Amino acid sequence: MTDSEAEVLFHQSGASGVITMNRPKALNALTLNMVRLILPQLQAWASDDTIEHVIIEGAGDKGFCAGGDIRALHDWGQAGAREATLFYREEYVLNRLIKTFPKPYIALMDGITMGGGVGMSVHGAYRVATQATVFAMPETGIGLLPDVGGTYFLPRLPGQLGAYMVLTGARLKAADTYYAGIATHYTPAEDLTALKQALSQGGKVAEILDGFHQAPGDSPLAHLQADIDRLFAADGVSDIIDALAADESDWAGQQMAMIETKSPTSSAVALRQMRDGAQADFDEAMRIEMRAVTRLMSLPDFYEGVRAIIIEKDNAPQWSPARHGDVTAAQIEGIFASLGDDELAF
Repeated sequence: MTDSEAEVLFHQSGASGVITMNRPKALNALTLNMVRLILPQLQAWASDDTIEHVIIEGAGDKGFCAGGDIRALHDWGQAGAREATLFYREEYVLNRLIKTFPKPYIALMDGITMGGGVGMSVHGAYRVATQATVFAMPETGIGLLPDVGGTYFLPRLPGQLGAYMVLTGARLKAADTYYAGIATHYTPAEDLTALKQALSQGGKVAEILDGFHQAPGDSPLAHLQADIDRLFAADGVSDIIDALAADESDWAGQQMAMIETKSPTSSAVALRQMRDGAQADFDEAMRIEMRAVTRLMSLPDFYEGVRAIIIEKDNAPQWSPARHGDVTAAQIEGIFASLGDDELAF
């Protein structure tokens, strides 16, 4: 297989171990094969004294990594294949390795960074945004959940930003990611080659990144923080919708309309993740996600969401149940119940 055909590339550049997710036509969407290649390479580099740090990037100029390979997951799930949940189980182990990696892990989030791409970046020590960065956790729009460690990092963003992001699918640009603490640095895309060259020379990573950092500009999100904290504080999705309706501002109305397009079941799951995850350590957050994704993959909303948004593109999913108020507490408790002997283990 040539480098142009390989889904992920690895090379050493001086002090840097470099991972390039190499599916630019698919915006570098993460496959099970990629997970299985990256995990052992990271493990090897962790004990390689010639590697001082790891850099991860996406091929092309549009996407760092736009998510997981949703179509493959859809097809596996419909066929009853074990890969439908095995993908998540192995991906979550990789997410944890990134979180606990003993050397600086530097994600160059140049372009679309969503879903699975968030898991490949946000848990690392350093996350560099560019003017092309678009960061989001839009899973409730296809009947899934904001996973890959979202249960841990999203509740730890300022105020109610996590709840706001998972319920609306809000897309954050560079200044917003820096404001929220998602990105640790901002560097224009045209400077990334020079940044990588500087890193390859070795030395203190933080000082090198600081040397290339620029002010990302004003964050629209910062100006919305007070409204987000006030309107997304409830523990029920219907209560948040009611608060938005009562606000009567154009912005609140827009957020309410966005939430109304999402899967009611997934929305309730996502909000529960935000509340439970605030009290969980990282490993427990990942176990919570494994429980929830296992149950959601057996429900109809994911397959309906993929049909409507990705396959047929009619953008008219028929959710089950159809309304946010129809999701019961018992249903959500069942989704988060223990997997017993199948609990995620590290």
